[in-house]
Amino acid sequence: MSGEETATATPIVAAPSEPAAPPPPPPAGWRRGLAGVVASQAIGAFTDNAFKVACVFLVAKASTTDTSMRAETFNAFIGVAFLLPFVLFSAIAGPVSDRLGKRGILVGMKMLDAMLFLGAVWAFGLGTPAAYLTVMFLVGTSHAFSGPAKYGILPQLVPAEKLSSANGTIELATFSAIIAGTVAGAAGVQAFGSRPALLGWLLAAVSLLGAALGALIPNLPAISKSGSTNVFSEMFGHFRTIARSRTLRLTVAGIAFFWFFAALFQMNATLYGEKTMELGALKSGLLLASVAVGIGLGAFFAGLVSGGKVELGLVPLGSVGMGVLALTLTWAHANVYVAGAAFFLLGISGGFFMVPLNALLQQEAPDTGKGGMIAANNFIVFSAMLVSTLGYYFLSHHFSPPIVFLVAGIATLLATCYIMWLLPEAFARLMLWFLTRSIYRLTVIGRENVPDRGPALLVCNHVSYADGFLVLASIRRFIRFMVFKAFADAPGLHLLARAMRIIPVDEHSGPKALLRSLQVASEALQNGELVCIFAEGEISRTGQMNPFRGGMERILKHAPGVPVIPVNLDGVWGSIFSRAGGRFLFKMPKRIPYPVTVSFGKHLPHDAPPAVVRQAIHELGVEAAFLRKQNCRSLGEQFVRTSRQQKRKFAAADLSGAKLTHGKLLVKAAYLARALKPAWDGQERVGLLLPPSVGGYVTNCAALLAGKTPVNLNYTAGEESLKSCVEQCGLRNVVTSKAFLEKFPIREIAPFVYLEDIGAKATAGGKIAALLAAALLPVKALMRWAGATRIPEPDDVAAIIFSSGSTGEAKGVQLTHFNLTSNHDSLLQIYEIGPDEVLMGILPFFHSFGFMATMTLPACRGIGVALHPNPLDPAAVGRLCRQFGGSFLLATPTFLQNYTRRCDPGDFGSVKYVITGAEKLPERVRTGFKEKFGIEPLEGYGCTECAPLVSVNGPDFRGRGFHQLGHRHGTIGQASPGIAVRIVDVESGAPLPLGQEGMLMVRGPNVMKGYLGKPEETSNVLKDGWYRTGDIARIDEDGFITITDRLNRFSKIAGEMVPHIKIEEALHQSIGAREQVLIVTAVPDDKKGERLVVLYTLAESKGLIEKLGTLGLPNLWVPREDHFFKIDALPLLGSGKADLRKARDLAKWNLAKSGLM
Repeated sequence: MSGEETATATPIVAAPSEPAAPPPPPPAGWRRGLAGVVASQAIGAFTDNAFKVACVFLVAKASTTDTSMRAETFNAFIGVAFLLPFVLFSAIAGPVSDRLGKRGILVGMKMLDAMLFLGAVWAFGLGTPAAYLTVMFLVGTSHAFSGPAKYGILPQLVPAEKLSSANGTIELATFSAIIAGTVAGAAGVQAFGSRPALLGWLLAAVSLLGAALGALIPNLPAISKSGSTNVFSEMFGHFRTIARSRTLRLTVAGIAFFWFFAALFQMNATLYGEKTMELGALKSGLLLASVAVGIGLGAFFAGLVSGGKVELGLVPLGSVGMGVLALTLTWAHANVYVAGAAFFLLGISGGFFMVPLNALLQQEAPDTGKGGMIAANNFIVFSAMLVSTLGYYFLSHHFSPPIVFLVAGIATLLATCYIMWLLPEAFARLMLWFLTRSIYRLTVIGRENVPDRGPALLVCNHVSYADGFLVLASIRRFIRFMVFKAFADAPGLHLLARAMRIIPVDEHSGPKALLRSLQVASEALQNGELVCIFAEGEISRTGQMNPFRGGMERILKHAPGVPVIPVNLDGVWGSIFSRAGGRFLFKMPKRIPYPVTVSFGKHLPHDAPPAVVRQAIHELGVEAAFLRKQNCRSLGEQFVRTSRQQKRKFAAADLSGAKLTHGKLLVKAAYLARALKPAWDGQERVGLLLPPSVGGYVTNCAALLAGKTPVNLNYTAGEESLKSCVEQCGLRNVVTSKAFLEKFPIREIAPFVYLEDIGAKATAGGKIAALLAAALLPVKALMRWAGATRIPEPDDVAAIIFSSGSTGEAKGVQLTHFNLTSNHDSLLQIYEIGPDEVLMGILPFFHSFGFMATMTLPACRGIGVALHPNPLDPAAVGRLCRQFGGSFLLATPTFLQNYTRRCDPGDFGSVKYVITGAEKLPERVRTGFKEKFGIEPLEGYGCTECAPLVSVNGPDFRGRGFHQLGHRHGTIGQASPGIAVRIVDVESGAPLPLGQEGMLMVRGPNVMKGYLGKPEETSNVLKDGWYRTGDIARIDEDGFITITDRLNRFSKIAGEMVPHIKIEEALHQSIGAREQVLIVTAVPDDKKGERLVVLYTLAESKGLIEKLGTLGLPNLWVPREDHFFKIDALPLLGSGKADLRKARDLAKWNLAKSGLM
């Protein structure tokens, strides 16, 4: 429930409120104890109903020959006999339950039941209605004392989040026992014939079994220490508590209404089957059993669908069902099957109606008087049932059973309408129930952080028009939302807004209208209500959280003491009610029901700055992102499903002429995986030495399809490095291409398996088999056919990417299927990359961004990719983009600099977005590329260890009345959805405030499993799930991150940290360079620790050295004039990043050559 622009207005005053104290933990054996309560209650229900039904049928049988009492009259009288003790003794039973151990009461009353049913033997022997009524009255007295203990023990016994399901379980058992008792009573009358006393013996034995099972219940302490002996005063105190609390008042009224209806129904249903339908005693009992089955199942499922909370939306649903089905019974008696179905469905409706109200009463009752409160409720409920019994006595003497059902149905529907008018939020809850069980599937985290009582301010991210509904459906309490008046008054929505009791905010009618909205919000908080705002003020169009407006801060300023609860909605982006794709509603849902996670964070202080609250909301999204693992499939499975769905769409091509659809890609990958099965047999990891080409793409897909872990080796690294990678991974062979090795000669580092040799051995039979397998086999069967010995799990390693080694020895980064899938999700939430888009696949697959964004992403999400092995060939890259209509260019700043110099403006005419990373984007490169091609490069940031995406600048959104910021110059964007970042002190690791520079830490489902075979190095960079990036950064209040330097690109000179990147920027700016022409590095120095060295590619250094005095840098940051050295080319890695290790080696060599070492 959301306005297009959701208000950020401010309540003026809020009553201080301490958060409710957490309930005591349940006892260790609470499940066994619950089983004891359930068993004891079920046995009581069985014996009561068996005795009652037997008595009714015996009297009905006798009334055909004896006119002493009509069956209808006795039916009413036996109901009164059972109910009257609840009215008479509830005042005593409640306090007794609170002051004594409830276990003792439950066991003791079951033993009393056994003695009373021995009295039933006497009553059956006499065979008089008076004897039956006497025993029924005494049994009712026993239950009047055990009732408060039975329901009062549940909040003590079970966890709060299990209260609804516990009630559902106990009601299912109760009504299952009612079924058995009803059938047993009717069957006993027929089976024992003239000896009904045998039934009394049987019931006494069953009651003793109930007492024995009651021993499972733990001996919990009494909850009241009151020494008062005036139990009637206590009872009236409970009545006053109910009267003062609107929640308790309406809850008790609802429970009383249900049992009024149930008592009337049970009495009428007996004669409906016996007299109207002429079914006989046993079949009438079975008909009654069908409604008991329905109530039991309805109660059980009500507990399940409540999702760990009290779901009041089920109450009007159940009420409507009870009324409609009661009306159905006015004509259904003509067909026993229709009548049975109506009875069953009416029972389900009753279960839906009853469970939430019982759970709510137990939850809302004061902790020190739950038994007394339930006893007060029992007094009211059984008084209502007594009235119902008397009403039935009147109705049964004037109307037939079908007409009685007609009256009951009409009364129920009228009562439902009254409830809707009196309590419109009940209608809203009903709508929410349908919404969240049809379109969405909710998972709720942190519900316990929302106080059960008292005010709180909920602050939530704003992703869709359904956000308010989703938040409201996640907790029991009702919430007042602040929404723009234009939305609240929209046609068709104003009635819903009224039912939701929203707080309309009119920003366009001046300060007075706004002040009135603040006053309404203030009153809501003062009344102890929850208020929710969407502090962004508008629905996200970028997929990212927008900056917070000032409303939240004003609310907090005028609401001292009110806790702030951050709320995050995860998974809503992309649903039909979001603005994903630039459309609302008019898009196909990705799946139904749509999985959504609603997370409630821990309380924040009322004076928490908006940026802190925003950060807390974002971090809640990270916890929710981890939950997506349960729905995550392996990359191989994703590849198969996507290829089949997009089989006619363009998948991959390169300049060699190779071009594939997704369907053909799947067939080729299946064939290749099957062909490589002998070579890959027994290997979990498989080595690949292939460039980004169609051949390399298909081979990687084949590895994923076969359930293998591809290891793409860095062919730009030296032989020693490659051998180290092969050894670390335990590779027995490496798949490569003869054509590739001709252009890029590499000595055999392990036995080579050539793609050309596999192609030469291809047979028609093998190709047909691959075609049929790809088209017909189930996904997992296809993977096993392709060579998978097991289907990978989300936490299994999907790929090993060796780190660039720019600062030292390369390490094998283990990325799981979930790591890469979560990175796909993050990128696609920011950029709309659909099946008609074409990615420019020019980054090598051994590069983490190349592997994720131009290999697994297009293969698993059905996107096209145009591949080329050499990103440093501008002419070929430009031709590739023209030929295949590349729309997304992914490149490093070094590559962009090269394209600016050598590509034609029209080469990138089809490109929509340019995303750059791997190194800092210099301003000169950004402006130069934009000036030439008209496209602004958007900078992102990642680490191999983070799969690799951490943050990225996205596109802005502009529309009529809207401008949402997606990128900010000079930054690396905001943390991607599902990924959290923090800035901590480099030395201590303590979190730093926003705006301060420190170490960038990353946490999320994208963070690697660890370094291959290097647990100690893994533990050095992973602490409590946070990855230490080694980069120095700061975060602004809107969440944008700026990298200021790398820790390994600092020198410690004379005790001061000197940043290399800032010196490089100053030198480039001083000479007006539009491209990178120098690199700053450092070498050890005996006196000062380190000294700076500049390597440049300029024709001469004279102009550069002359500018040193004008740089405006501290003297310690200025390199010595004799430490500038000309080199032929800047050292680069295959990914386009600077090779820092080689730069240091070159600096040392030049210094040694000059005699300066």
